[in-house]
Amino acid sequence: MRGAAARRRAATGRRPVVLVLPAVCALAFLTVPLIGLLVRAPWATLTDRLFSAEVGVALRLSLVCATCATVICLLLGIPLAWLLARARVPGQALIRALVTVPLVLPPVVGGVALLLVFGRRGLLGRHLYEWFGVSLPFTTAGVVVAEAFVAMPFLVISVEGALRGADTRYEEAAATLGAGDWYIFRRVTLPAIAPGVIAGSVLCWARALGEFGATITFAGNFPGRTTTMPLAVYLALEQDPDAAIVLSLVLLVVSVAVLVSLRERWIRGAV
Repeated sequence: MRGAAARRRAATGRRPVVLVLPAVCALAFLTVPLIGLLVRAPWATLTDRLFSAEVGVALRLSLVCATCATVICLLLGIPLAWLLARARVPGQALIRALVTVPLVLPPVVGGVALLLVFGRRGLLGRHLYEWFGVSLPFTTAGVVVAEAFVAMPFLVISVEGALRGADTRYEEAAATLGAGDWYIFRRVTLPAIAPGVIAGSVLCWARALGEFGATITFAGNFPGRTTTMPLAVYLALEQDPDAAIVLSLVLLVVSVAVLVSLRERWIRGAV
């Protein structure tokens, strides 16, 4: 047994050169641009730029819009994930494909689609404007809608996976004791899939925070109203590259923090 274990360790510990070299190249390809961002950062004026009014407004707007979009995704995405994981409905494969379309759809195309639906002359937007005087394009609410559109699949996929992996015996036991469906969902199902919901929410929030294409197409780029951090980076790159680097560093720090927090959750779940 010891000899077999030693052979397995030796086999798993081998590092063939034909695989190591491409792996190192891939790692360099992914990390060197980030290192370049750190090297070219204006560290001498970093603090002043971080606390400037423009950065503060863009960061505040990004945080508020990403949080609102995540709340919308939670309210709508969890029931949708439950439908895909537990319910038997006709065309379930097609529904799942439609849910995942925003993952592969170019964000600009998503923005155009939102504009055609929710614009003042859109399929639904014309009625919203005529009946209620509500116009979503080029508003802060439009930013939230665009971010929710591109971010919701991350939440749905995560929660659906958690639902499929959850033990249904507890739900069945609660049902035999007379608990209703809504009570079972709130008190049994949701606590059981809480790690998946949290992970999906964090991914959803991070995706919403970094959204650019659909936002600039559907909501425009109006400082203080629709200019989120990614749009501010794009705008600053043409006028003040150092400011663009500072804004990019903020988004990089947020992204790394999100991945580290999820990684810690995965480790705890594995243990």
